[in-house]
Amino acid sequence: MFADHVIPFIFESLPVRGEIIHLSRTWRRMLRDQDYEPIVQQTLGHAAAATGLIAQSLKFDGAITMQIQGKGDLRMLVMQCTSELELRGMATTSDEVSAESFGELVPGAHCAITVDAGERPYQGIVEVEGTSLAASLENYFAKSVQVPSHVVLVSDDDLCGGLLLQQMPGQEIDEDDWNRLGFLAATLGTGDFPDMGGIEVIGKLFAEDDVRVFDGKPVVFRCRCSQRRAEEVLRMLGEEEVRDALNEQDALTVTCEYCGRVRRFDAVDVSRLFSDNVVTGPGRVQ
Repeated sequence: MFADHVIPFIFESLPVRGEIIHLSRTWRRMLRDQDYEPIVQQTLGHAAAATGLIAQSLKFDGAITMQIQGKGDLRMLVMQCTSELELRGMATTSDEVSAESFGELVPGAHCAITVDAGERPYQGIVEVEGTSLAASLENYFAKSVQVPSHVVLVSDDDLCGGLLLQQMPGQEIDEDDWNRLGFLAATLGTGDFPDMGGIEVIGKLFAEDDVRVFDGKPVVFRCRCSQRRAEEVLRMLGEEEVRDALNEQDALTVTCEYCGRVRRFDAVDVSRLFSDNVVTGPGRVQ
């Protein structure tokens, strides 16, 4: 089994499908160049697990983007996962984070989930509930997708993970069975992952049910920043502002908020960037 993976499964005797995700290497890479407060880091980990779970079900080439915006300590959180399960994410906060709980972190915030399939992206927006991101996503699935769901998300310094259970569309399930599965799913913790793969965790949680597990898919951290995009940032600032900043220092740097990569631009680079008469040279010198 892959180090980081998402595994789909179904219940043989109940109209319920599920997915479980475990991220360790991907999660640690996402945190490598960041210094988040504990409550922000936990929320980012929950978002990473949730976005990977949603992206796993994409039947086309595209991406899922989760974006949380608010006026509290968490100003913006963005998490994106492609249909190839390439994940990246970041969060921006107020200068001093005083929140000690999820509810204090995101007062009045909204969560937008965008499904980008190319020509016609779809977006659903829900208010973030103060109890947890998982509860907010359950509300999203109920209102925007009309699919009753149980969502469980966990995170610590070394890993993040999650579980998604959904009722099959057009089929009914006994309320007691549905509640029972929710109670079992809620017992998931980060301690279930280090010594067990996803298949073993599924077997532990739903030991009394007949569950069919499908092949897992690998999840990786991958940022799509580039030299060209860094140059576009400088062009958006404008030549005058960029040159004024360059006069105060030897070079300018553009840092990717997702992966932490730093790109350096000196006076020659800036002149080339804003020149209207750039001539492309030959591929070699003779």
